[in-house]
Amino acid sequence: MNIGFFGGTFDPIHLGHLALAQAALQRYKLGKVVFVPAGIPPHKRQPEAAFVHRYAMTALAIAQEKAFVPSLLEMPQPPIGKTAAAPNYSLETLRLFKKGLRKSDKIFFLIGIDAFKDSAKWYQAESLFAECEFVVASRPGFSLADAANSLPEKLRPAAAVTKPFAKHVADGDLILPGLTVHFLPDVNQKVSATAVRQAIQGKRSLARLVDPAVELYIKKTGLYGLSQAEK
Repeated sequence: MNIGFFGGTFDPIHLGHLALAQAALQRYKLGKVVFVPAGIPPHKRQPEAAFVHRYAMTALAIAQEKAFVPSLLEMPQPPIGKTAAAPNYSLETLRLFKKGLRKSDKIFFLIGIDAFKDSAKWYQAESLFAECEFVVASRPGFSLADAANSLPEKLRPAAAVTKPFAKHVADGDLILPGLTVHFLPDVNQKVSATAVRQAIQGKRSLARLVDPAVELYIKKTGLYGLSQAEK
């Protein structure tokens, strides 16, 4: 089975996430897409909403698609003594996830372009690229050369190789020793979790940003500073 692995803070999950998952589901004939809300992200700012809320919103947002499954893989565990909880690294989570699969299963790691641009900073990035194939939601203005130059240094092709592709939109496949990356240029949506939170603060509609069930959940729980009077 082809399986999509979609990790993220999902703070909150929005229509851009769903568009990427749906496009990958169709193009790569995925049997399912597993959504993995982050527990303690190692590099990004810490989520504003607690894990339980982000997991609940994720489950609500994907409830209508049978192939989409929420995961508790990164659910925070109670600290032992005075030891602080360790951050969740994608490589470790992915390897844990693969333990429950068959050897014949093929993993596609779903990710947005902004996160992919930081791939050189990831924990053991070379090992992560070797574990699975990547599916990246591209966008206008991001070229194949940009994509190649975002890779960890040891996986990055020489500048002379990437320069001719500086004006080529990141589309199709990037296949290099140690990695395979598929680009989806047609799922670019002008939405982000930051934009959702800003819309809430500005008392603007979330109709074009999140699934209706997620909007209702935010209103009922008062997440992201939504006051009782605004619900």
